[in-house]
Amino acid sequence: MPSSPRLNNVFYGWWLVAISGFTMSIATVPLFHAMSLWAVALEYQFHWSRTQLGFALAFTRIEGGVMGPIEGYLTDKWGTRRMVLVGLTILGIGFLLFGRVNSLWMFYGAYMVMALGQGLGSWLPMMTMLNHWFQRRRAMAIGWANVGSRIGALALVPAIAWAVDPTEDRIGWSMTATIIGVFVIIMAVPLSRLIRNRPQDYGLRPDGDPPETVPQARPSQGQQPSASAVTTDFTASQALKTPAFWLISFGHGFTSMVILAIMAHLGLLMKDQGFQVQTTAWVVAVYTAVAMVFQLVGGYMGDRISIRLALFLFTSIQAGAVLLLTFSNSLTMFYAFAVLFGMGFGGRNPLTVAIRGDYFGRASFGKIMGLSTVPMNVLLLISAPMAGYLRDTQGDYTLAFLLLAAFNFLGGVFFLLARKPQLAAANPSTAEPVSQSL
Repeated sequence: MPSSPRLNNVFYGWWLVAISGFTMSIATVPLFHAMSLWAVALEYQFHWSRTQLGFALAFTRIEGGVMGPIEGYLTDKWGTRRMVLVGLTILGIGFLLFGRVNSLWMFYGAYMVMALGQGLGSWLPMMTMLNHWFQRRRAMAIGWANVGSRIGALALVPAIAWAVDPTEDRIGWSMTATIIGVFVIIMAVPLSRLIRNRPQDYGLRPDGDPPETVPQARPSQGQQPSASAVTTDFTASQALKTPAFWLISFGHGFTSMVILAIMAHLGLLMKDQGFQVQTTAWVVAVYTAVAMVFQLVGGYMGDRISIRLALFLFTSIQAGAVLLLTFSNSLTMFYAFAVLFGMGFGGRNPLTVAIRGDYFGRASFGKIMGLSTVPMNVLLLISAPMAGYLRDTQGDYTLAFLLLAAFNFLGGVFFLLARKPQLAAANPSTAEPVSQSL
């Protein structure tokens, strides 16, 4: 890696944005975005109930709730490079196991292994890395990384739908899972070799700034440095003491519940209304394409207006989309849902990460992010099984998605209430750890 802040006249942080997008594509799209496609194929072959199918994603959240803090700790200790190598290898093994599933418990076990690999090698370490490489342009960089992952979804979701369609004699879900597993394992080494953990390790600064653009103020003779000069980053224990940490964590959880439920049940919901699995894939492609654009809109707004206000606006749009989905009974309404959902989901996505970096700094970002996923994963644990159970008992998804829309809006309110915490401005030897007002 050269000492220059640019590689081929491009700051290396932007290369890492592209690498992050590709890595998240192969790690998250087949596992989560295509879940409802796998569910349709598995229901066709094994005749499992919607509740049973929904529990697969619930079990992935058990892994996330237990491992989230550990993944954050390991990311800060090992760095993103090593995490990607280990995580993608485990993910690939999980897909190989998934391809051999012949019972419900094997299905759950395979999904937990895949979730472990995805957690170790994808979203959390990638977001931690980008938080180190960008400061002023953090929200935009995260937005572009997620655009990359959405491009992957645009290609992979229709391809997976074509391959696993149980009404057609094609590749089939088992062989498709095996092919994905082999590909992910092969990609683990070259992707990890391209990773650079921190810009400081290579003589660079966040955002590609040369050192002279951010001069360090020197205290006058006899003057003690302020607390802000000593540190602007929260430790994990300091972050846990702030109301903002909990409001953000639960806000993220409540607004993510519906996303997980849609990933698990959209294909099944549309099947109930007589639509083919390929049609579901096109609806997913539409909200993915719209989300690509609004990843950048969200990143742009997050760098220019109050990030908590931007989050409230986008999560409210997402809640409106869920209400529309609840009463959709035609393909036109499903596509209208897809457009509105893509706006809300896409705009909110980079901001949920950027707000943690803005509020708590870079030093312990991995640990803080990992800890904040625990409440989120507790909420996600119930979303997909709840939707499946209510459909099995009520006969349709109406009540399930009405509840999820309400939770979604509540999460937006939590984001709006999360004011930025401040480290106490006092002598470091006497300062209180954290002060914050709501």
